[in-house]
Amino acid sequence: MKHAILYQGPSQLDGAPIVVIATYSDRNTKTGRVVQTYIIRADMDPRDASKTGADYSICGDCQFRGTPTDDPNRKLTVGRICYVNIAQGVLIVYKSFIRGVYESGSARDMGRGRVVRVGTYGDPAAAPNWVWDELLSECETWMAYTHQSGWRPDVAMQSADSYAQAQEHWNAGRRTFRVVTSLKEIDKAKEAICPASKEMGRKVQCETCRLCRGSVKAKSIAIVQH
Repeated sequence: MKHAILYQGPSQLDGAPIVVIATYSDRNTKTGRVVQTYIIRADMDPRDASKTGADYSICGDCQFRGTPTDDPNRKLTVGRICYVNIAQGVLIVYKSFIRGVYESGSARDMGRGRVVRVGTYGDPAAAPNWVWDELLSECETWMAYTHQSGWRPDVAMQSADSYAQAQEHWNAGRRTFRVVTSLKEIDKAKEAICPASKEMGRKVQCETCRLCRGSVKAKSIAIVQH
């Protein structure tokens, strides 16, 4: 299977219509050959969802979403600093969905024997747990992140927006993924720099690193913002 709709229904965050689409590709030079999962609004262009704040349905209260605006000259929110470029892969997936390119398929089959990226775009907490349980049930391994505090620490790393927030998660026994402005900010006792980062010489791709999942017995991960 190269792609499939894994779920289409209400968001677990606010009940709005969303769709979870999985695609298998080796085009991402950082991640390598992985199943990418896109969690998007099913009823609107992802740029419009961003601009109006309707992306809460798939991103929750992530601070990187920016501030909604009705400025006719803008396509996205004001101050959006999310690393995902909506106008690239996300928009391509949405347009393909609207054209009927994707069909519903088995999440178990889609993930079997592969490396899975949970939430290439969107927060996995927006979809029902059974979607991820099936997708990951026979996969080789996965990587996952969430901004929804305490969601499935067995599956996802917590995206920490500050050192204080990271400490809270560590105290609760949860691993974190944190973006820092310099290597000096890293807590060497608790964190390791991402091996796929520029600072580490991009030693490995995500498909071989395999540290970014909640249940791994390892330090939390940090990466320098670029």
